[in-house]
Amino acid sequence: MSKNPLRIVIIGGVAGGASAATRARRMNESAEIVVLEKDEHVSFANCGLPYYIGGEIAERGKLLVATAEFLRRRFKLDVRTRHEARSINRDAKTVEVFDHQKQTAYQLPYDKLILAPGAAPLTPPLEGLTAAGVFTLRNMADTDRIHAATNQSRTKRAAVIGSGFIGLEMVEQLERRGFQVALAELQPHILPLLDPEMTQPLREELTTHHVSVHTGDGIQRVMTNAAGAVCGVQLASGTVIDADLVILGLGVRAQTALATQAGLAIGASGGIATNAWLQTSDPNIYAVGDAAEYPYGPTGTQMRVALAGPANRAGRLAGEHAATGKSDPMPPVFGTSIVRVFEWSAGITGLSAASAKRFGIAARSVTVIANHHAGYYPGAQPLTLKLTYAPDTGRILGAQAIGREGVDKRLDVIATAMAFRGTVRDLAGLDLAYAPPFGSAKDPIHQAAFAACNQLDGIEDFIEADADLSGLQVVDVRTPGEVRDRPLKSAPHAINIALDELRQRHHELDANVPTVVSCGVGVRGHVAARILKQSGFNQVQNLTGGATLRSRAVKEQE
Repeated sequence: MSKNPLRIVIIGGVAGGASAATRARRMNESAEIVVLEKDEHVSFANCGLPYYIGGEIAERGKLLVATAEFLRRRFKLDVRTRHEARSINRDAKTVEVFDHQKQTAYQLPYDKLILAPGAAPLTPPLEGLTAAGVFTLRNMADTDRIHAATNQSRTKRAAVIGSGFIGLEMVEQLERRGFQVALAELQPHILPLLDPEMTQPLREELTTHHVSVHTGDGIQRVMTNAAGAVCGVQLASGTVIDADLVILGLGVRAQTALATQAGLAIGASGGIATNAWLQTSDPNIYAVGDAAEYPYGPTGTQMRVALAGPANRAGRLAGEHAATGKSDPMPPVFGTSIVRVFEWSAGITGLSAASAKRFGIAARSVTVIANHHAGYYPGAQPLTLKLTYAPDTGRILGAQAIGREGVDKRLDVIATAMAFRGTVRDLAGLDLAYAPPFGSAKDPIHQAAFAACNQLDGIEDFIEADADLSGLQVVDVRTPGEVRDRPLKSAPHAINIALDELRQRHHELDANVPTVVSCGVGVRGHVAARILKQSGFNQVQNLTGGATLRSRAVKEQE
């Protein structure tokens, strides 16, 4: 009598579930693999949805990564769309499933179960939230509704609430569709994942495209007209934004109801707790995607990281382990992510300085502003790179980058170094590809690493761009013309001695007073700091990012 084939049931599709299903099939041809998806589409390009709404992706079908029919044909998967898992009986090893098409329920046995329920948009209890014209963006149905609403809009005015990745992408795409867009963010600065001074150029870019930006001001209520449709939003400050289209991008919450009902452990970050092989507290049940916790590289703890890349990789490993009983463990995740805001890009990997402080992790940061490729080659664009590292070992904790070009390259290199527990000294020695159209002999990564190594070795010290400079001896080593055109923000007492005159004029300064040197972006400041320290000045700091970064930081404070 032959043994029944292994049955793997996967709840949820998209990135994690679909990856788990196809990897399980490739590793086990005889297994019975059932995919339950409560919505119509089992695998679609979630991250591409805003770009279809904005028209950059012209064909809706391009968003459908793999249809149910394709998965059935190519991978012999039993794909059941519009079938919703309602509960899990771990003792009986069954899932109660509701078929929305037939309006019937049934019990589905499993040997191995993979949970990929994803996350749902946060929707706070606000007046008017259910009015026609208010949307969140999570799936194809949401996309179709928003796309239709943009075509039918009477006023071509939209309000986007929340300036995370989805919020910023929707602002860009709605503006592309001819909308007058207002953006509201509860936190003091846009894209709160990054440190404040890193986001100021993005705010200016939004303003350049006539986007009205409201920071430190959350949504109070949705306003409706006599017909019950949206006509605007009121912010906590009382500010009223006229709009007949409102997009909520307030973040997401993990869909853990099934796991909780089944008695599975929930982790400290609110996701389903997993081990190295994505197994939950029940070894026959796995969890992947936005609802699951992964090892978080910078802290060494488990954390929920709602990104498509980790979801795909986790699904692949869980599918293999469920199908064969073995796989590589889930590698640490660093939350590497990037967003485009019109002509600018911004991204992060690992910890920001602010998040390191929030986690109670000792950290130092350096910031450099340098061209993304050789400055003498046409088209060079300034790139700002902030590197955060451990002050004792120099281990890289994170990086942020903004600019018009080259942001992704630097983040990917640093994320790779972090995966191997690299230090700033490792970054300083990287052998990166160089030719004038592609980079510089001293890449911005090298420059940031050099600055960090100098700080580690006591060669140079830095003061933050937004620091209070009153009471300090501030020496601006730019040329008089530069200082006249752009005075150092919030430092009216700064003494201007051009760098090339500093060796001859440093006696005009008090060597016993704590001193800060500043220039345009920090490069000349480094030379000035070395001159002064070797001329008897014991307390010298270089202003991080010079006048350029300070201008951004002070603007954010204002």
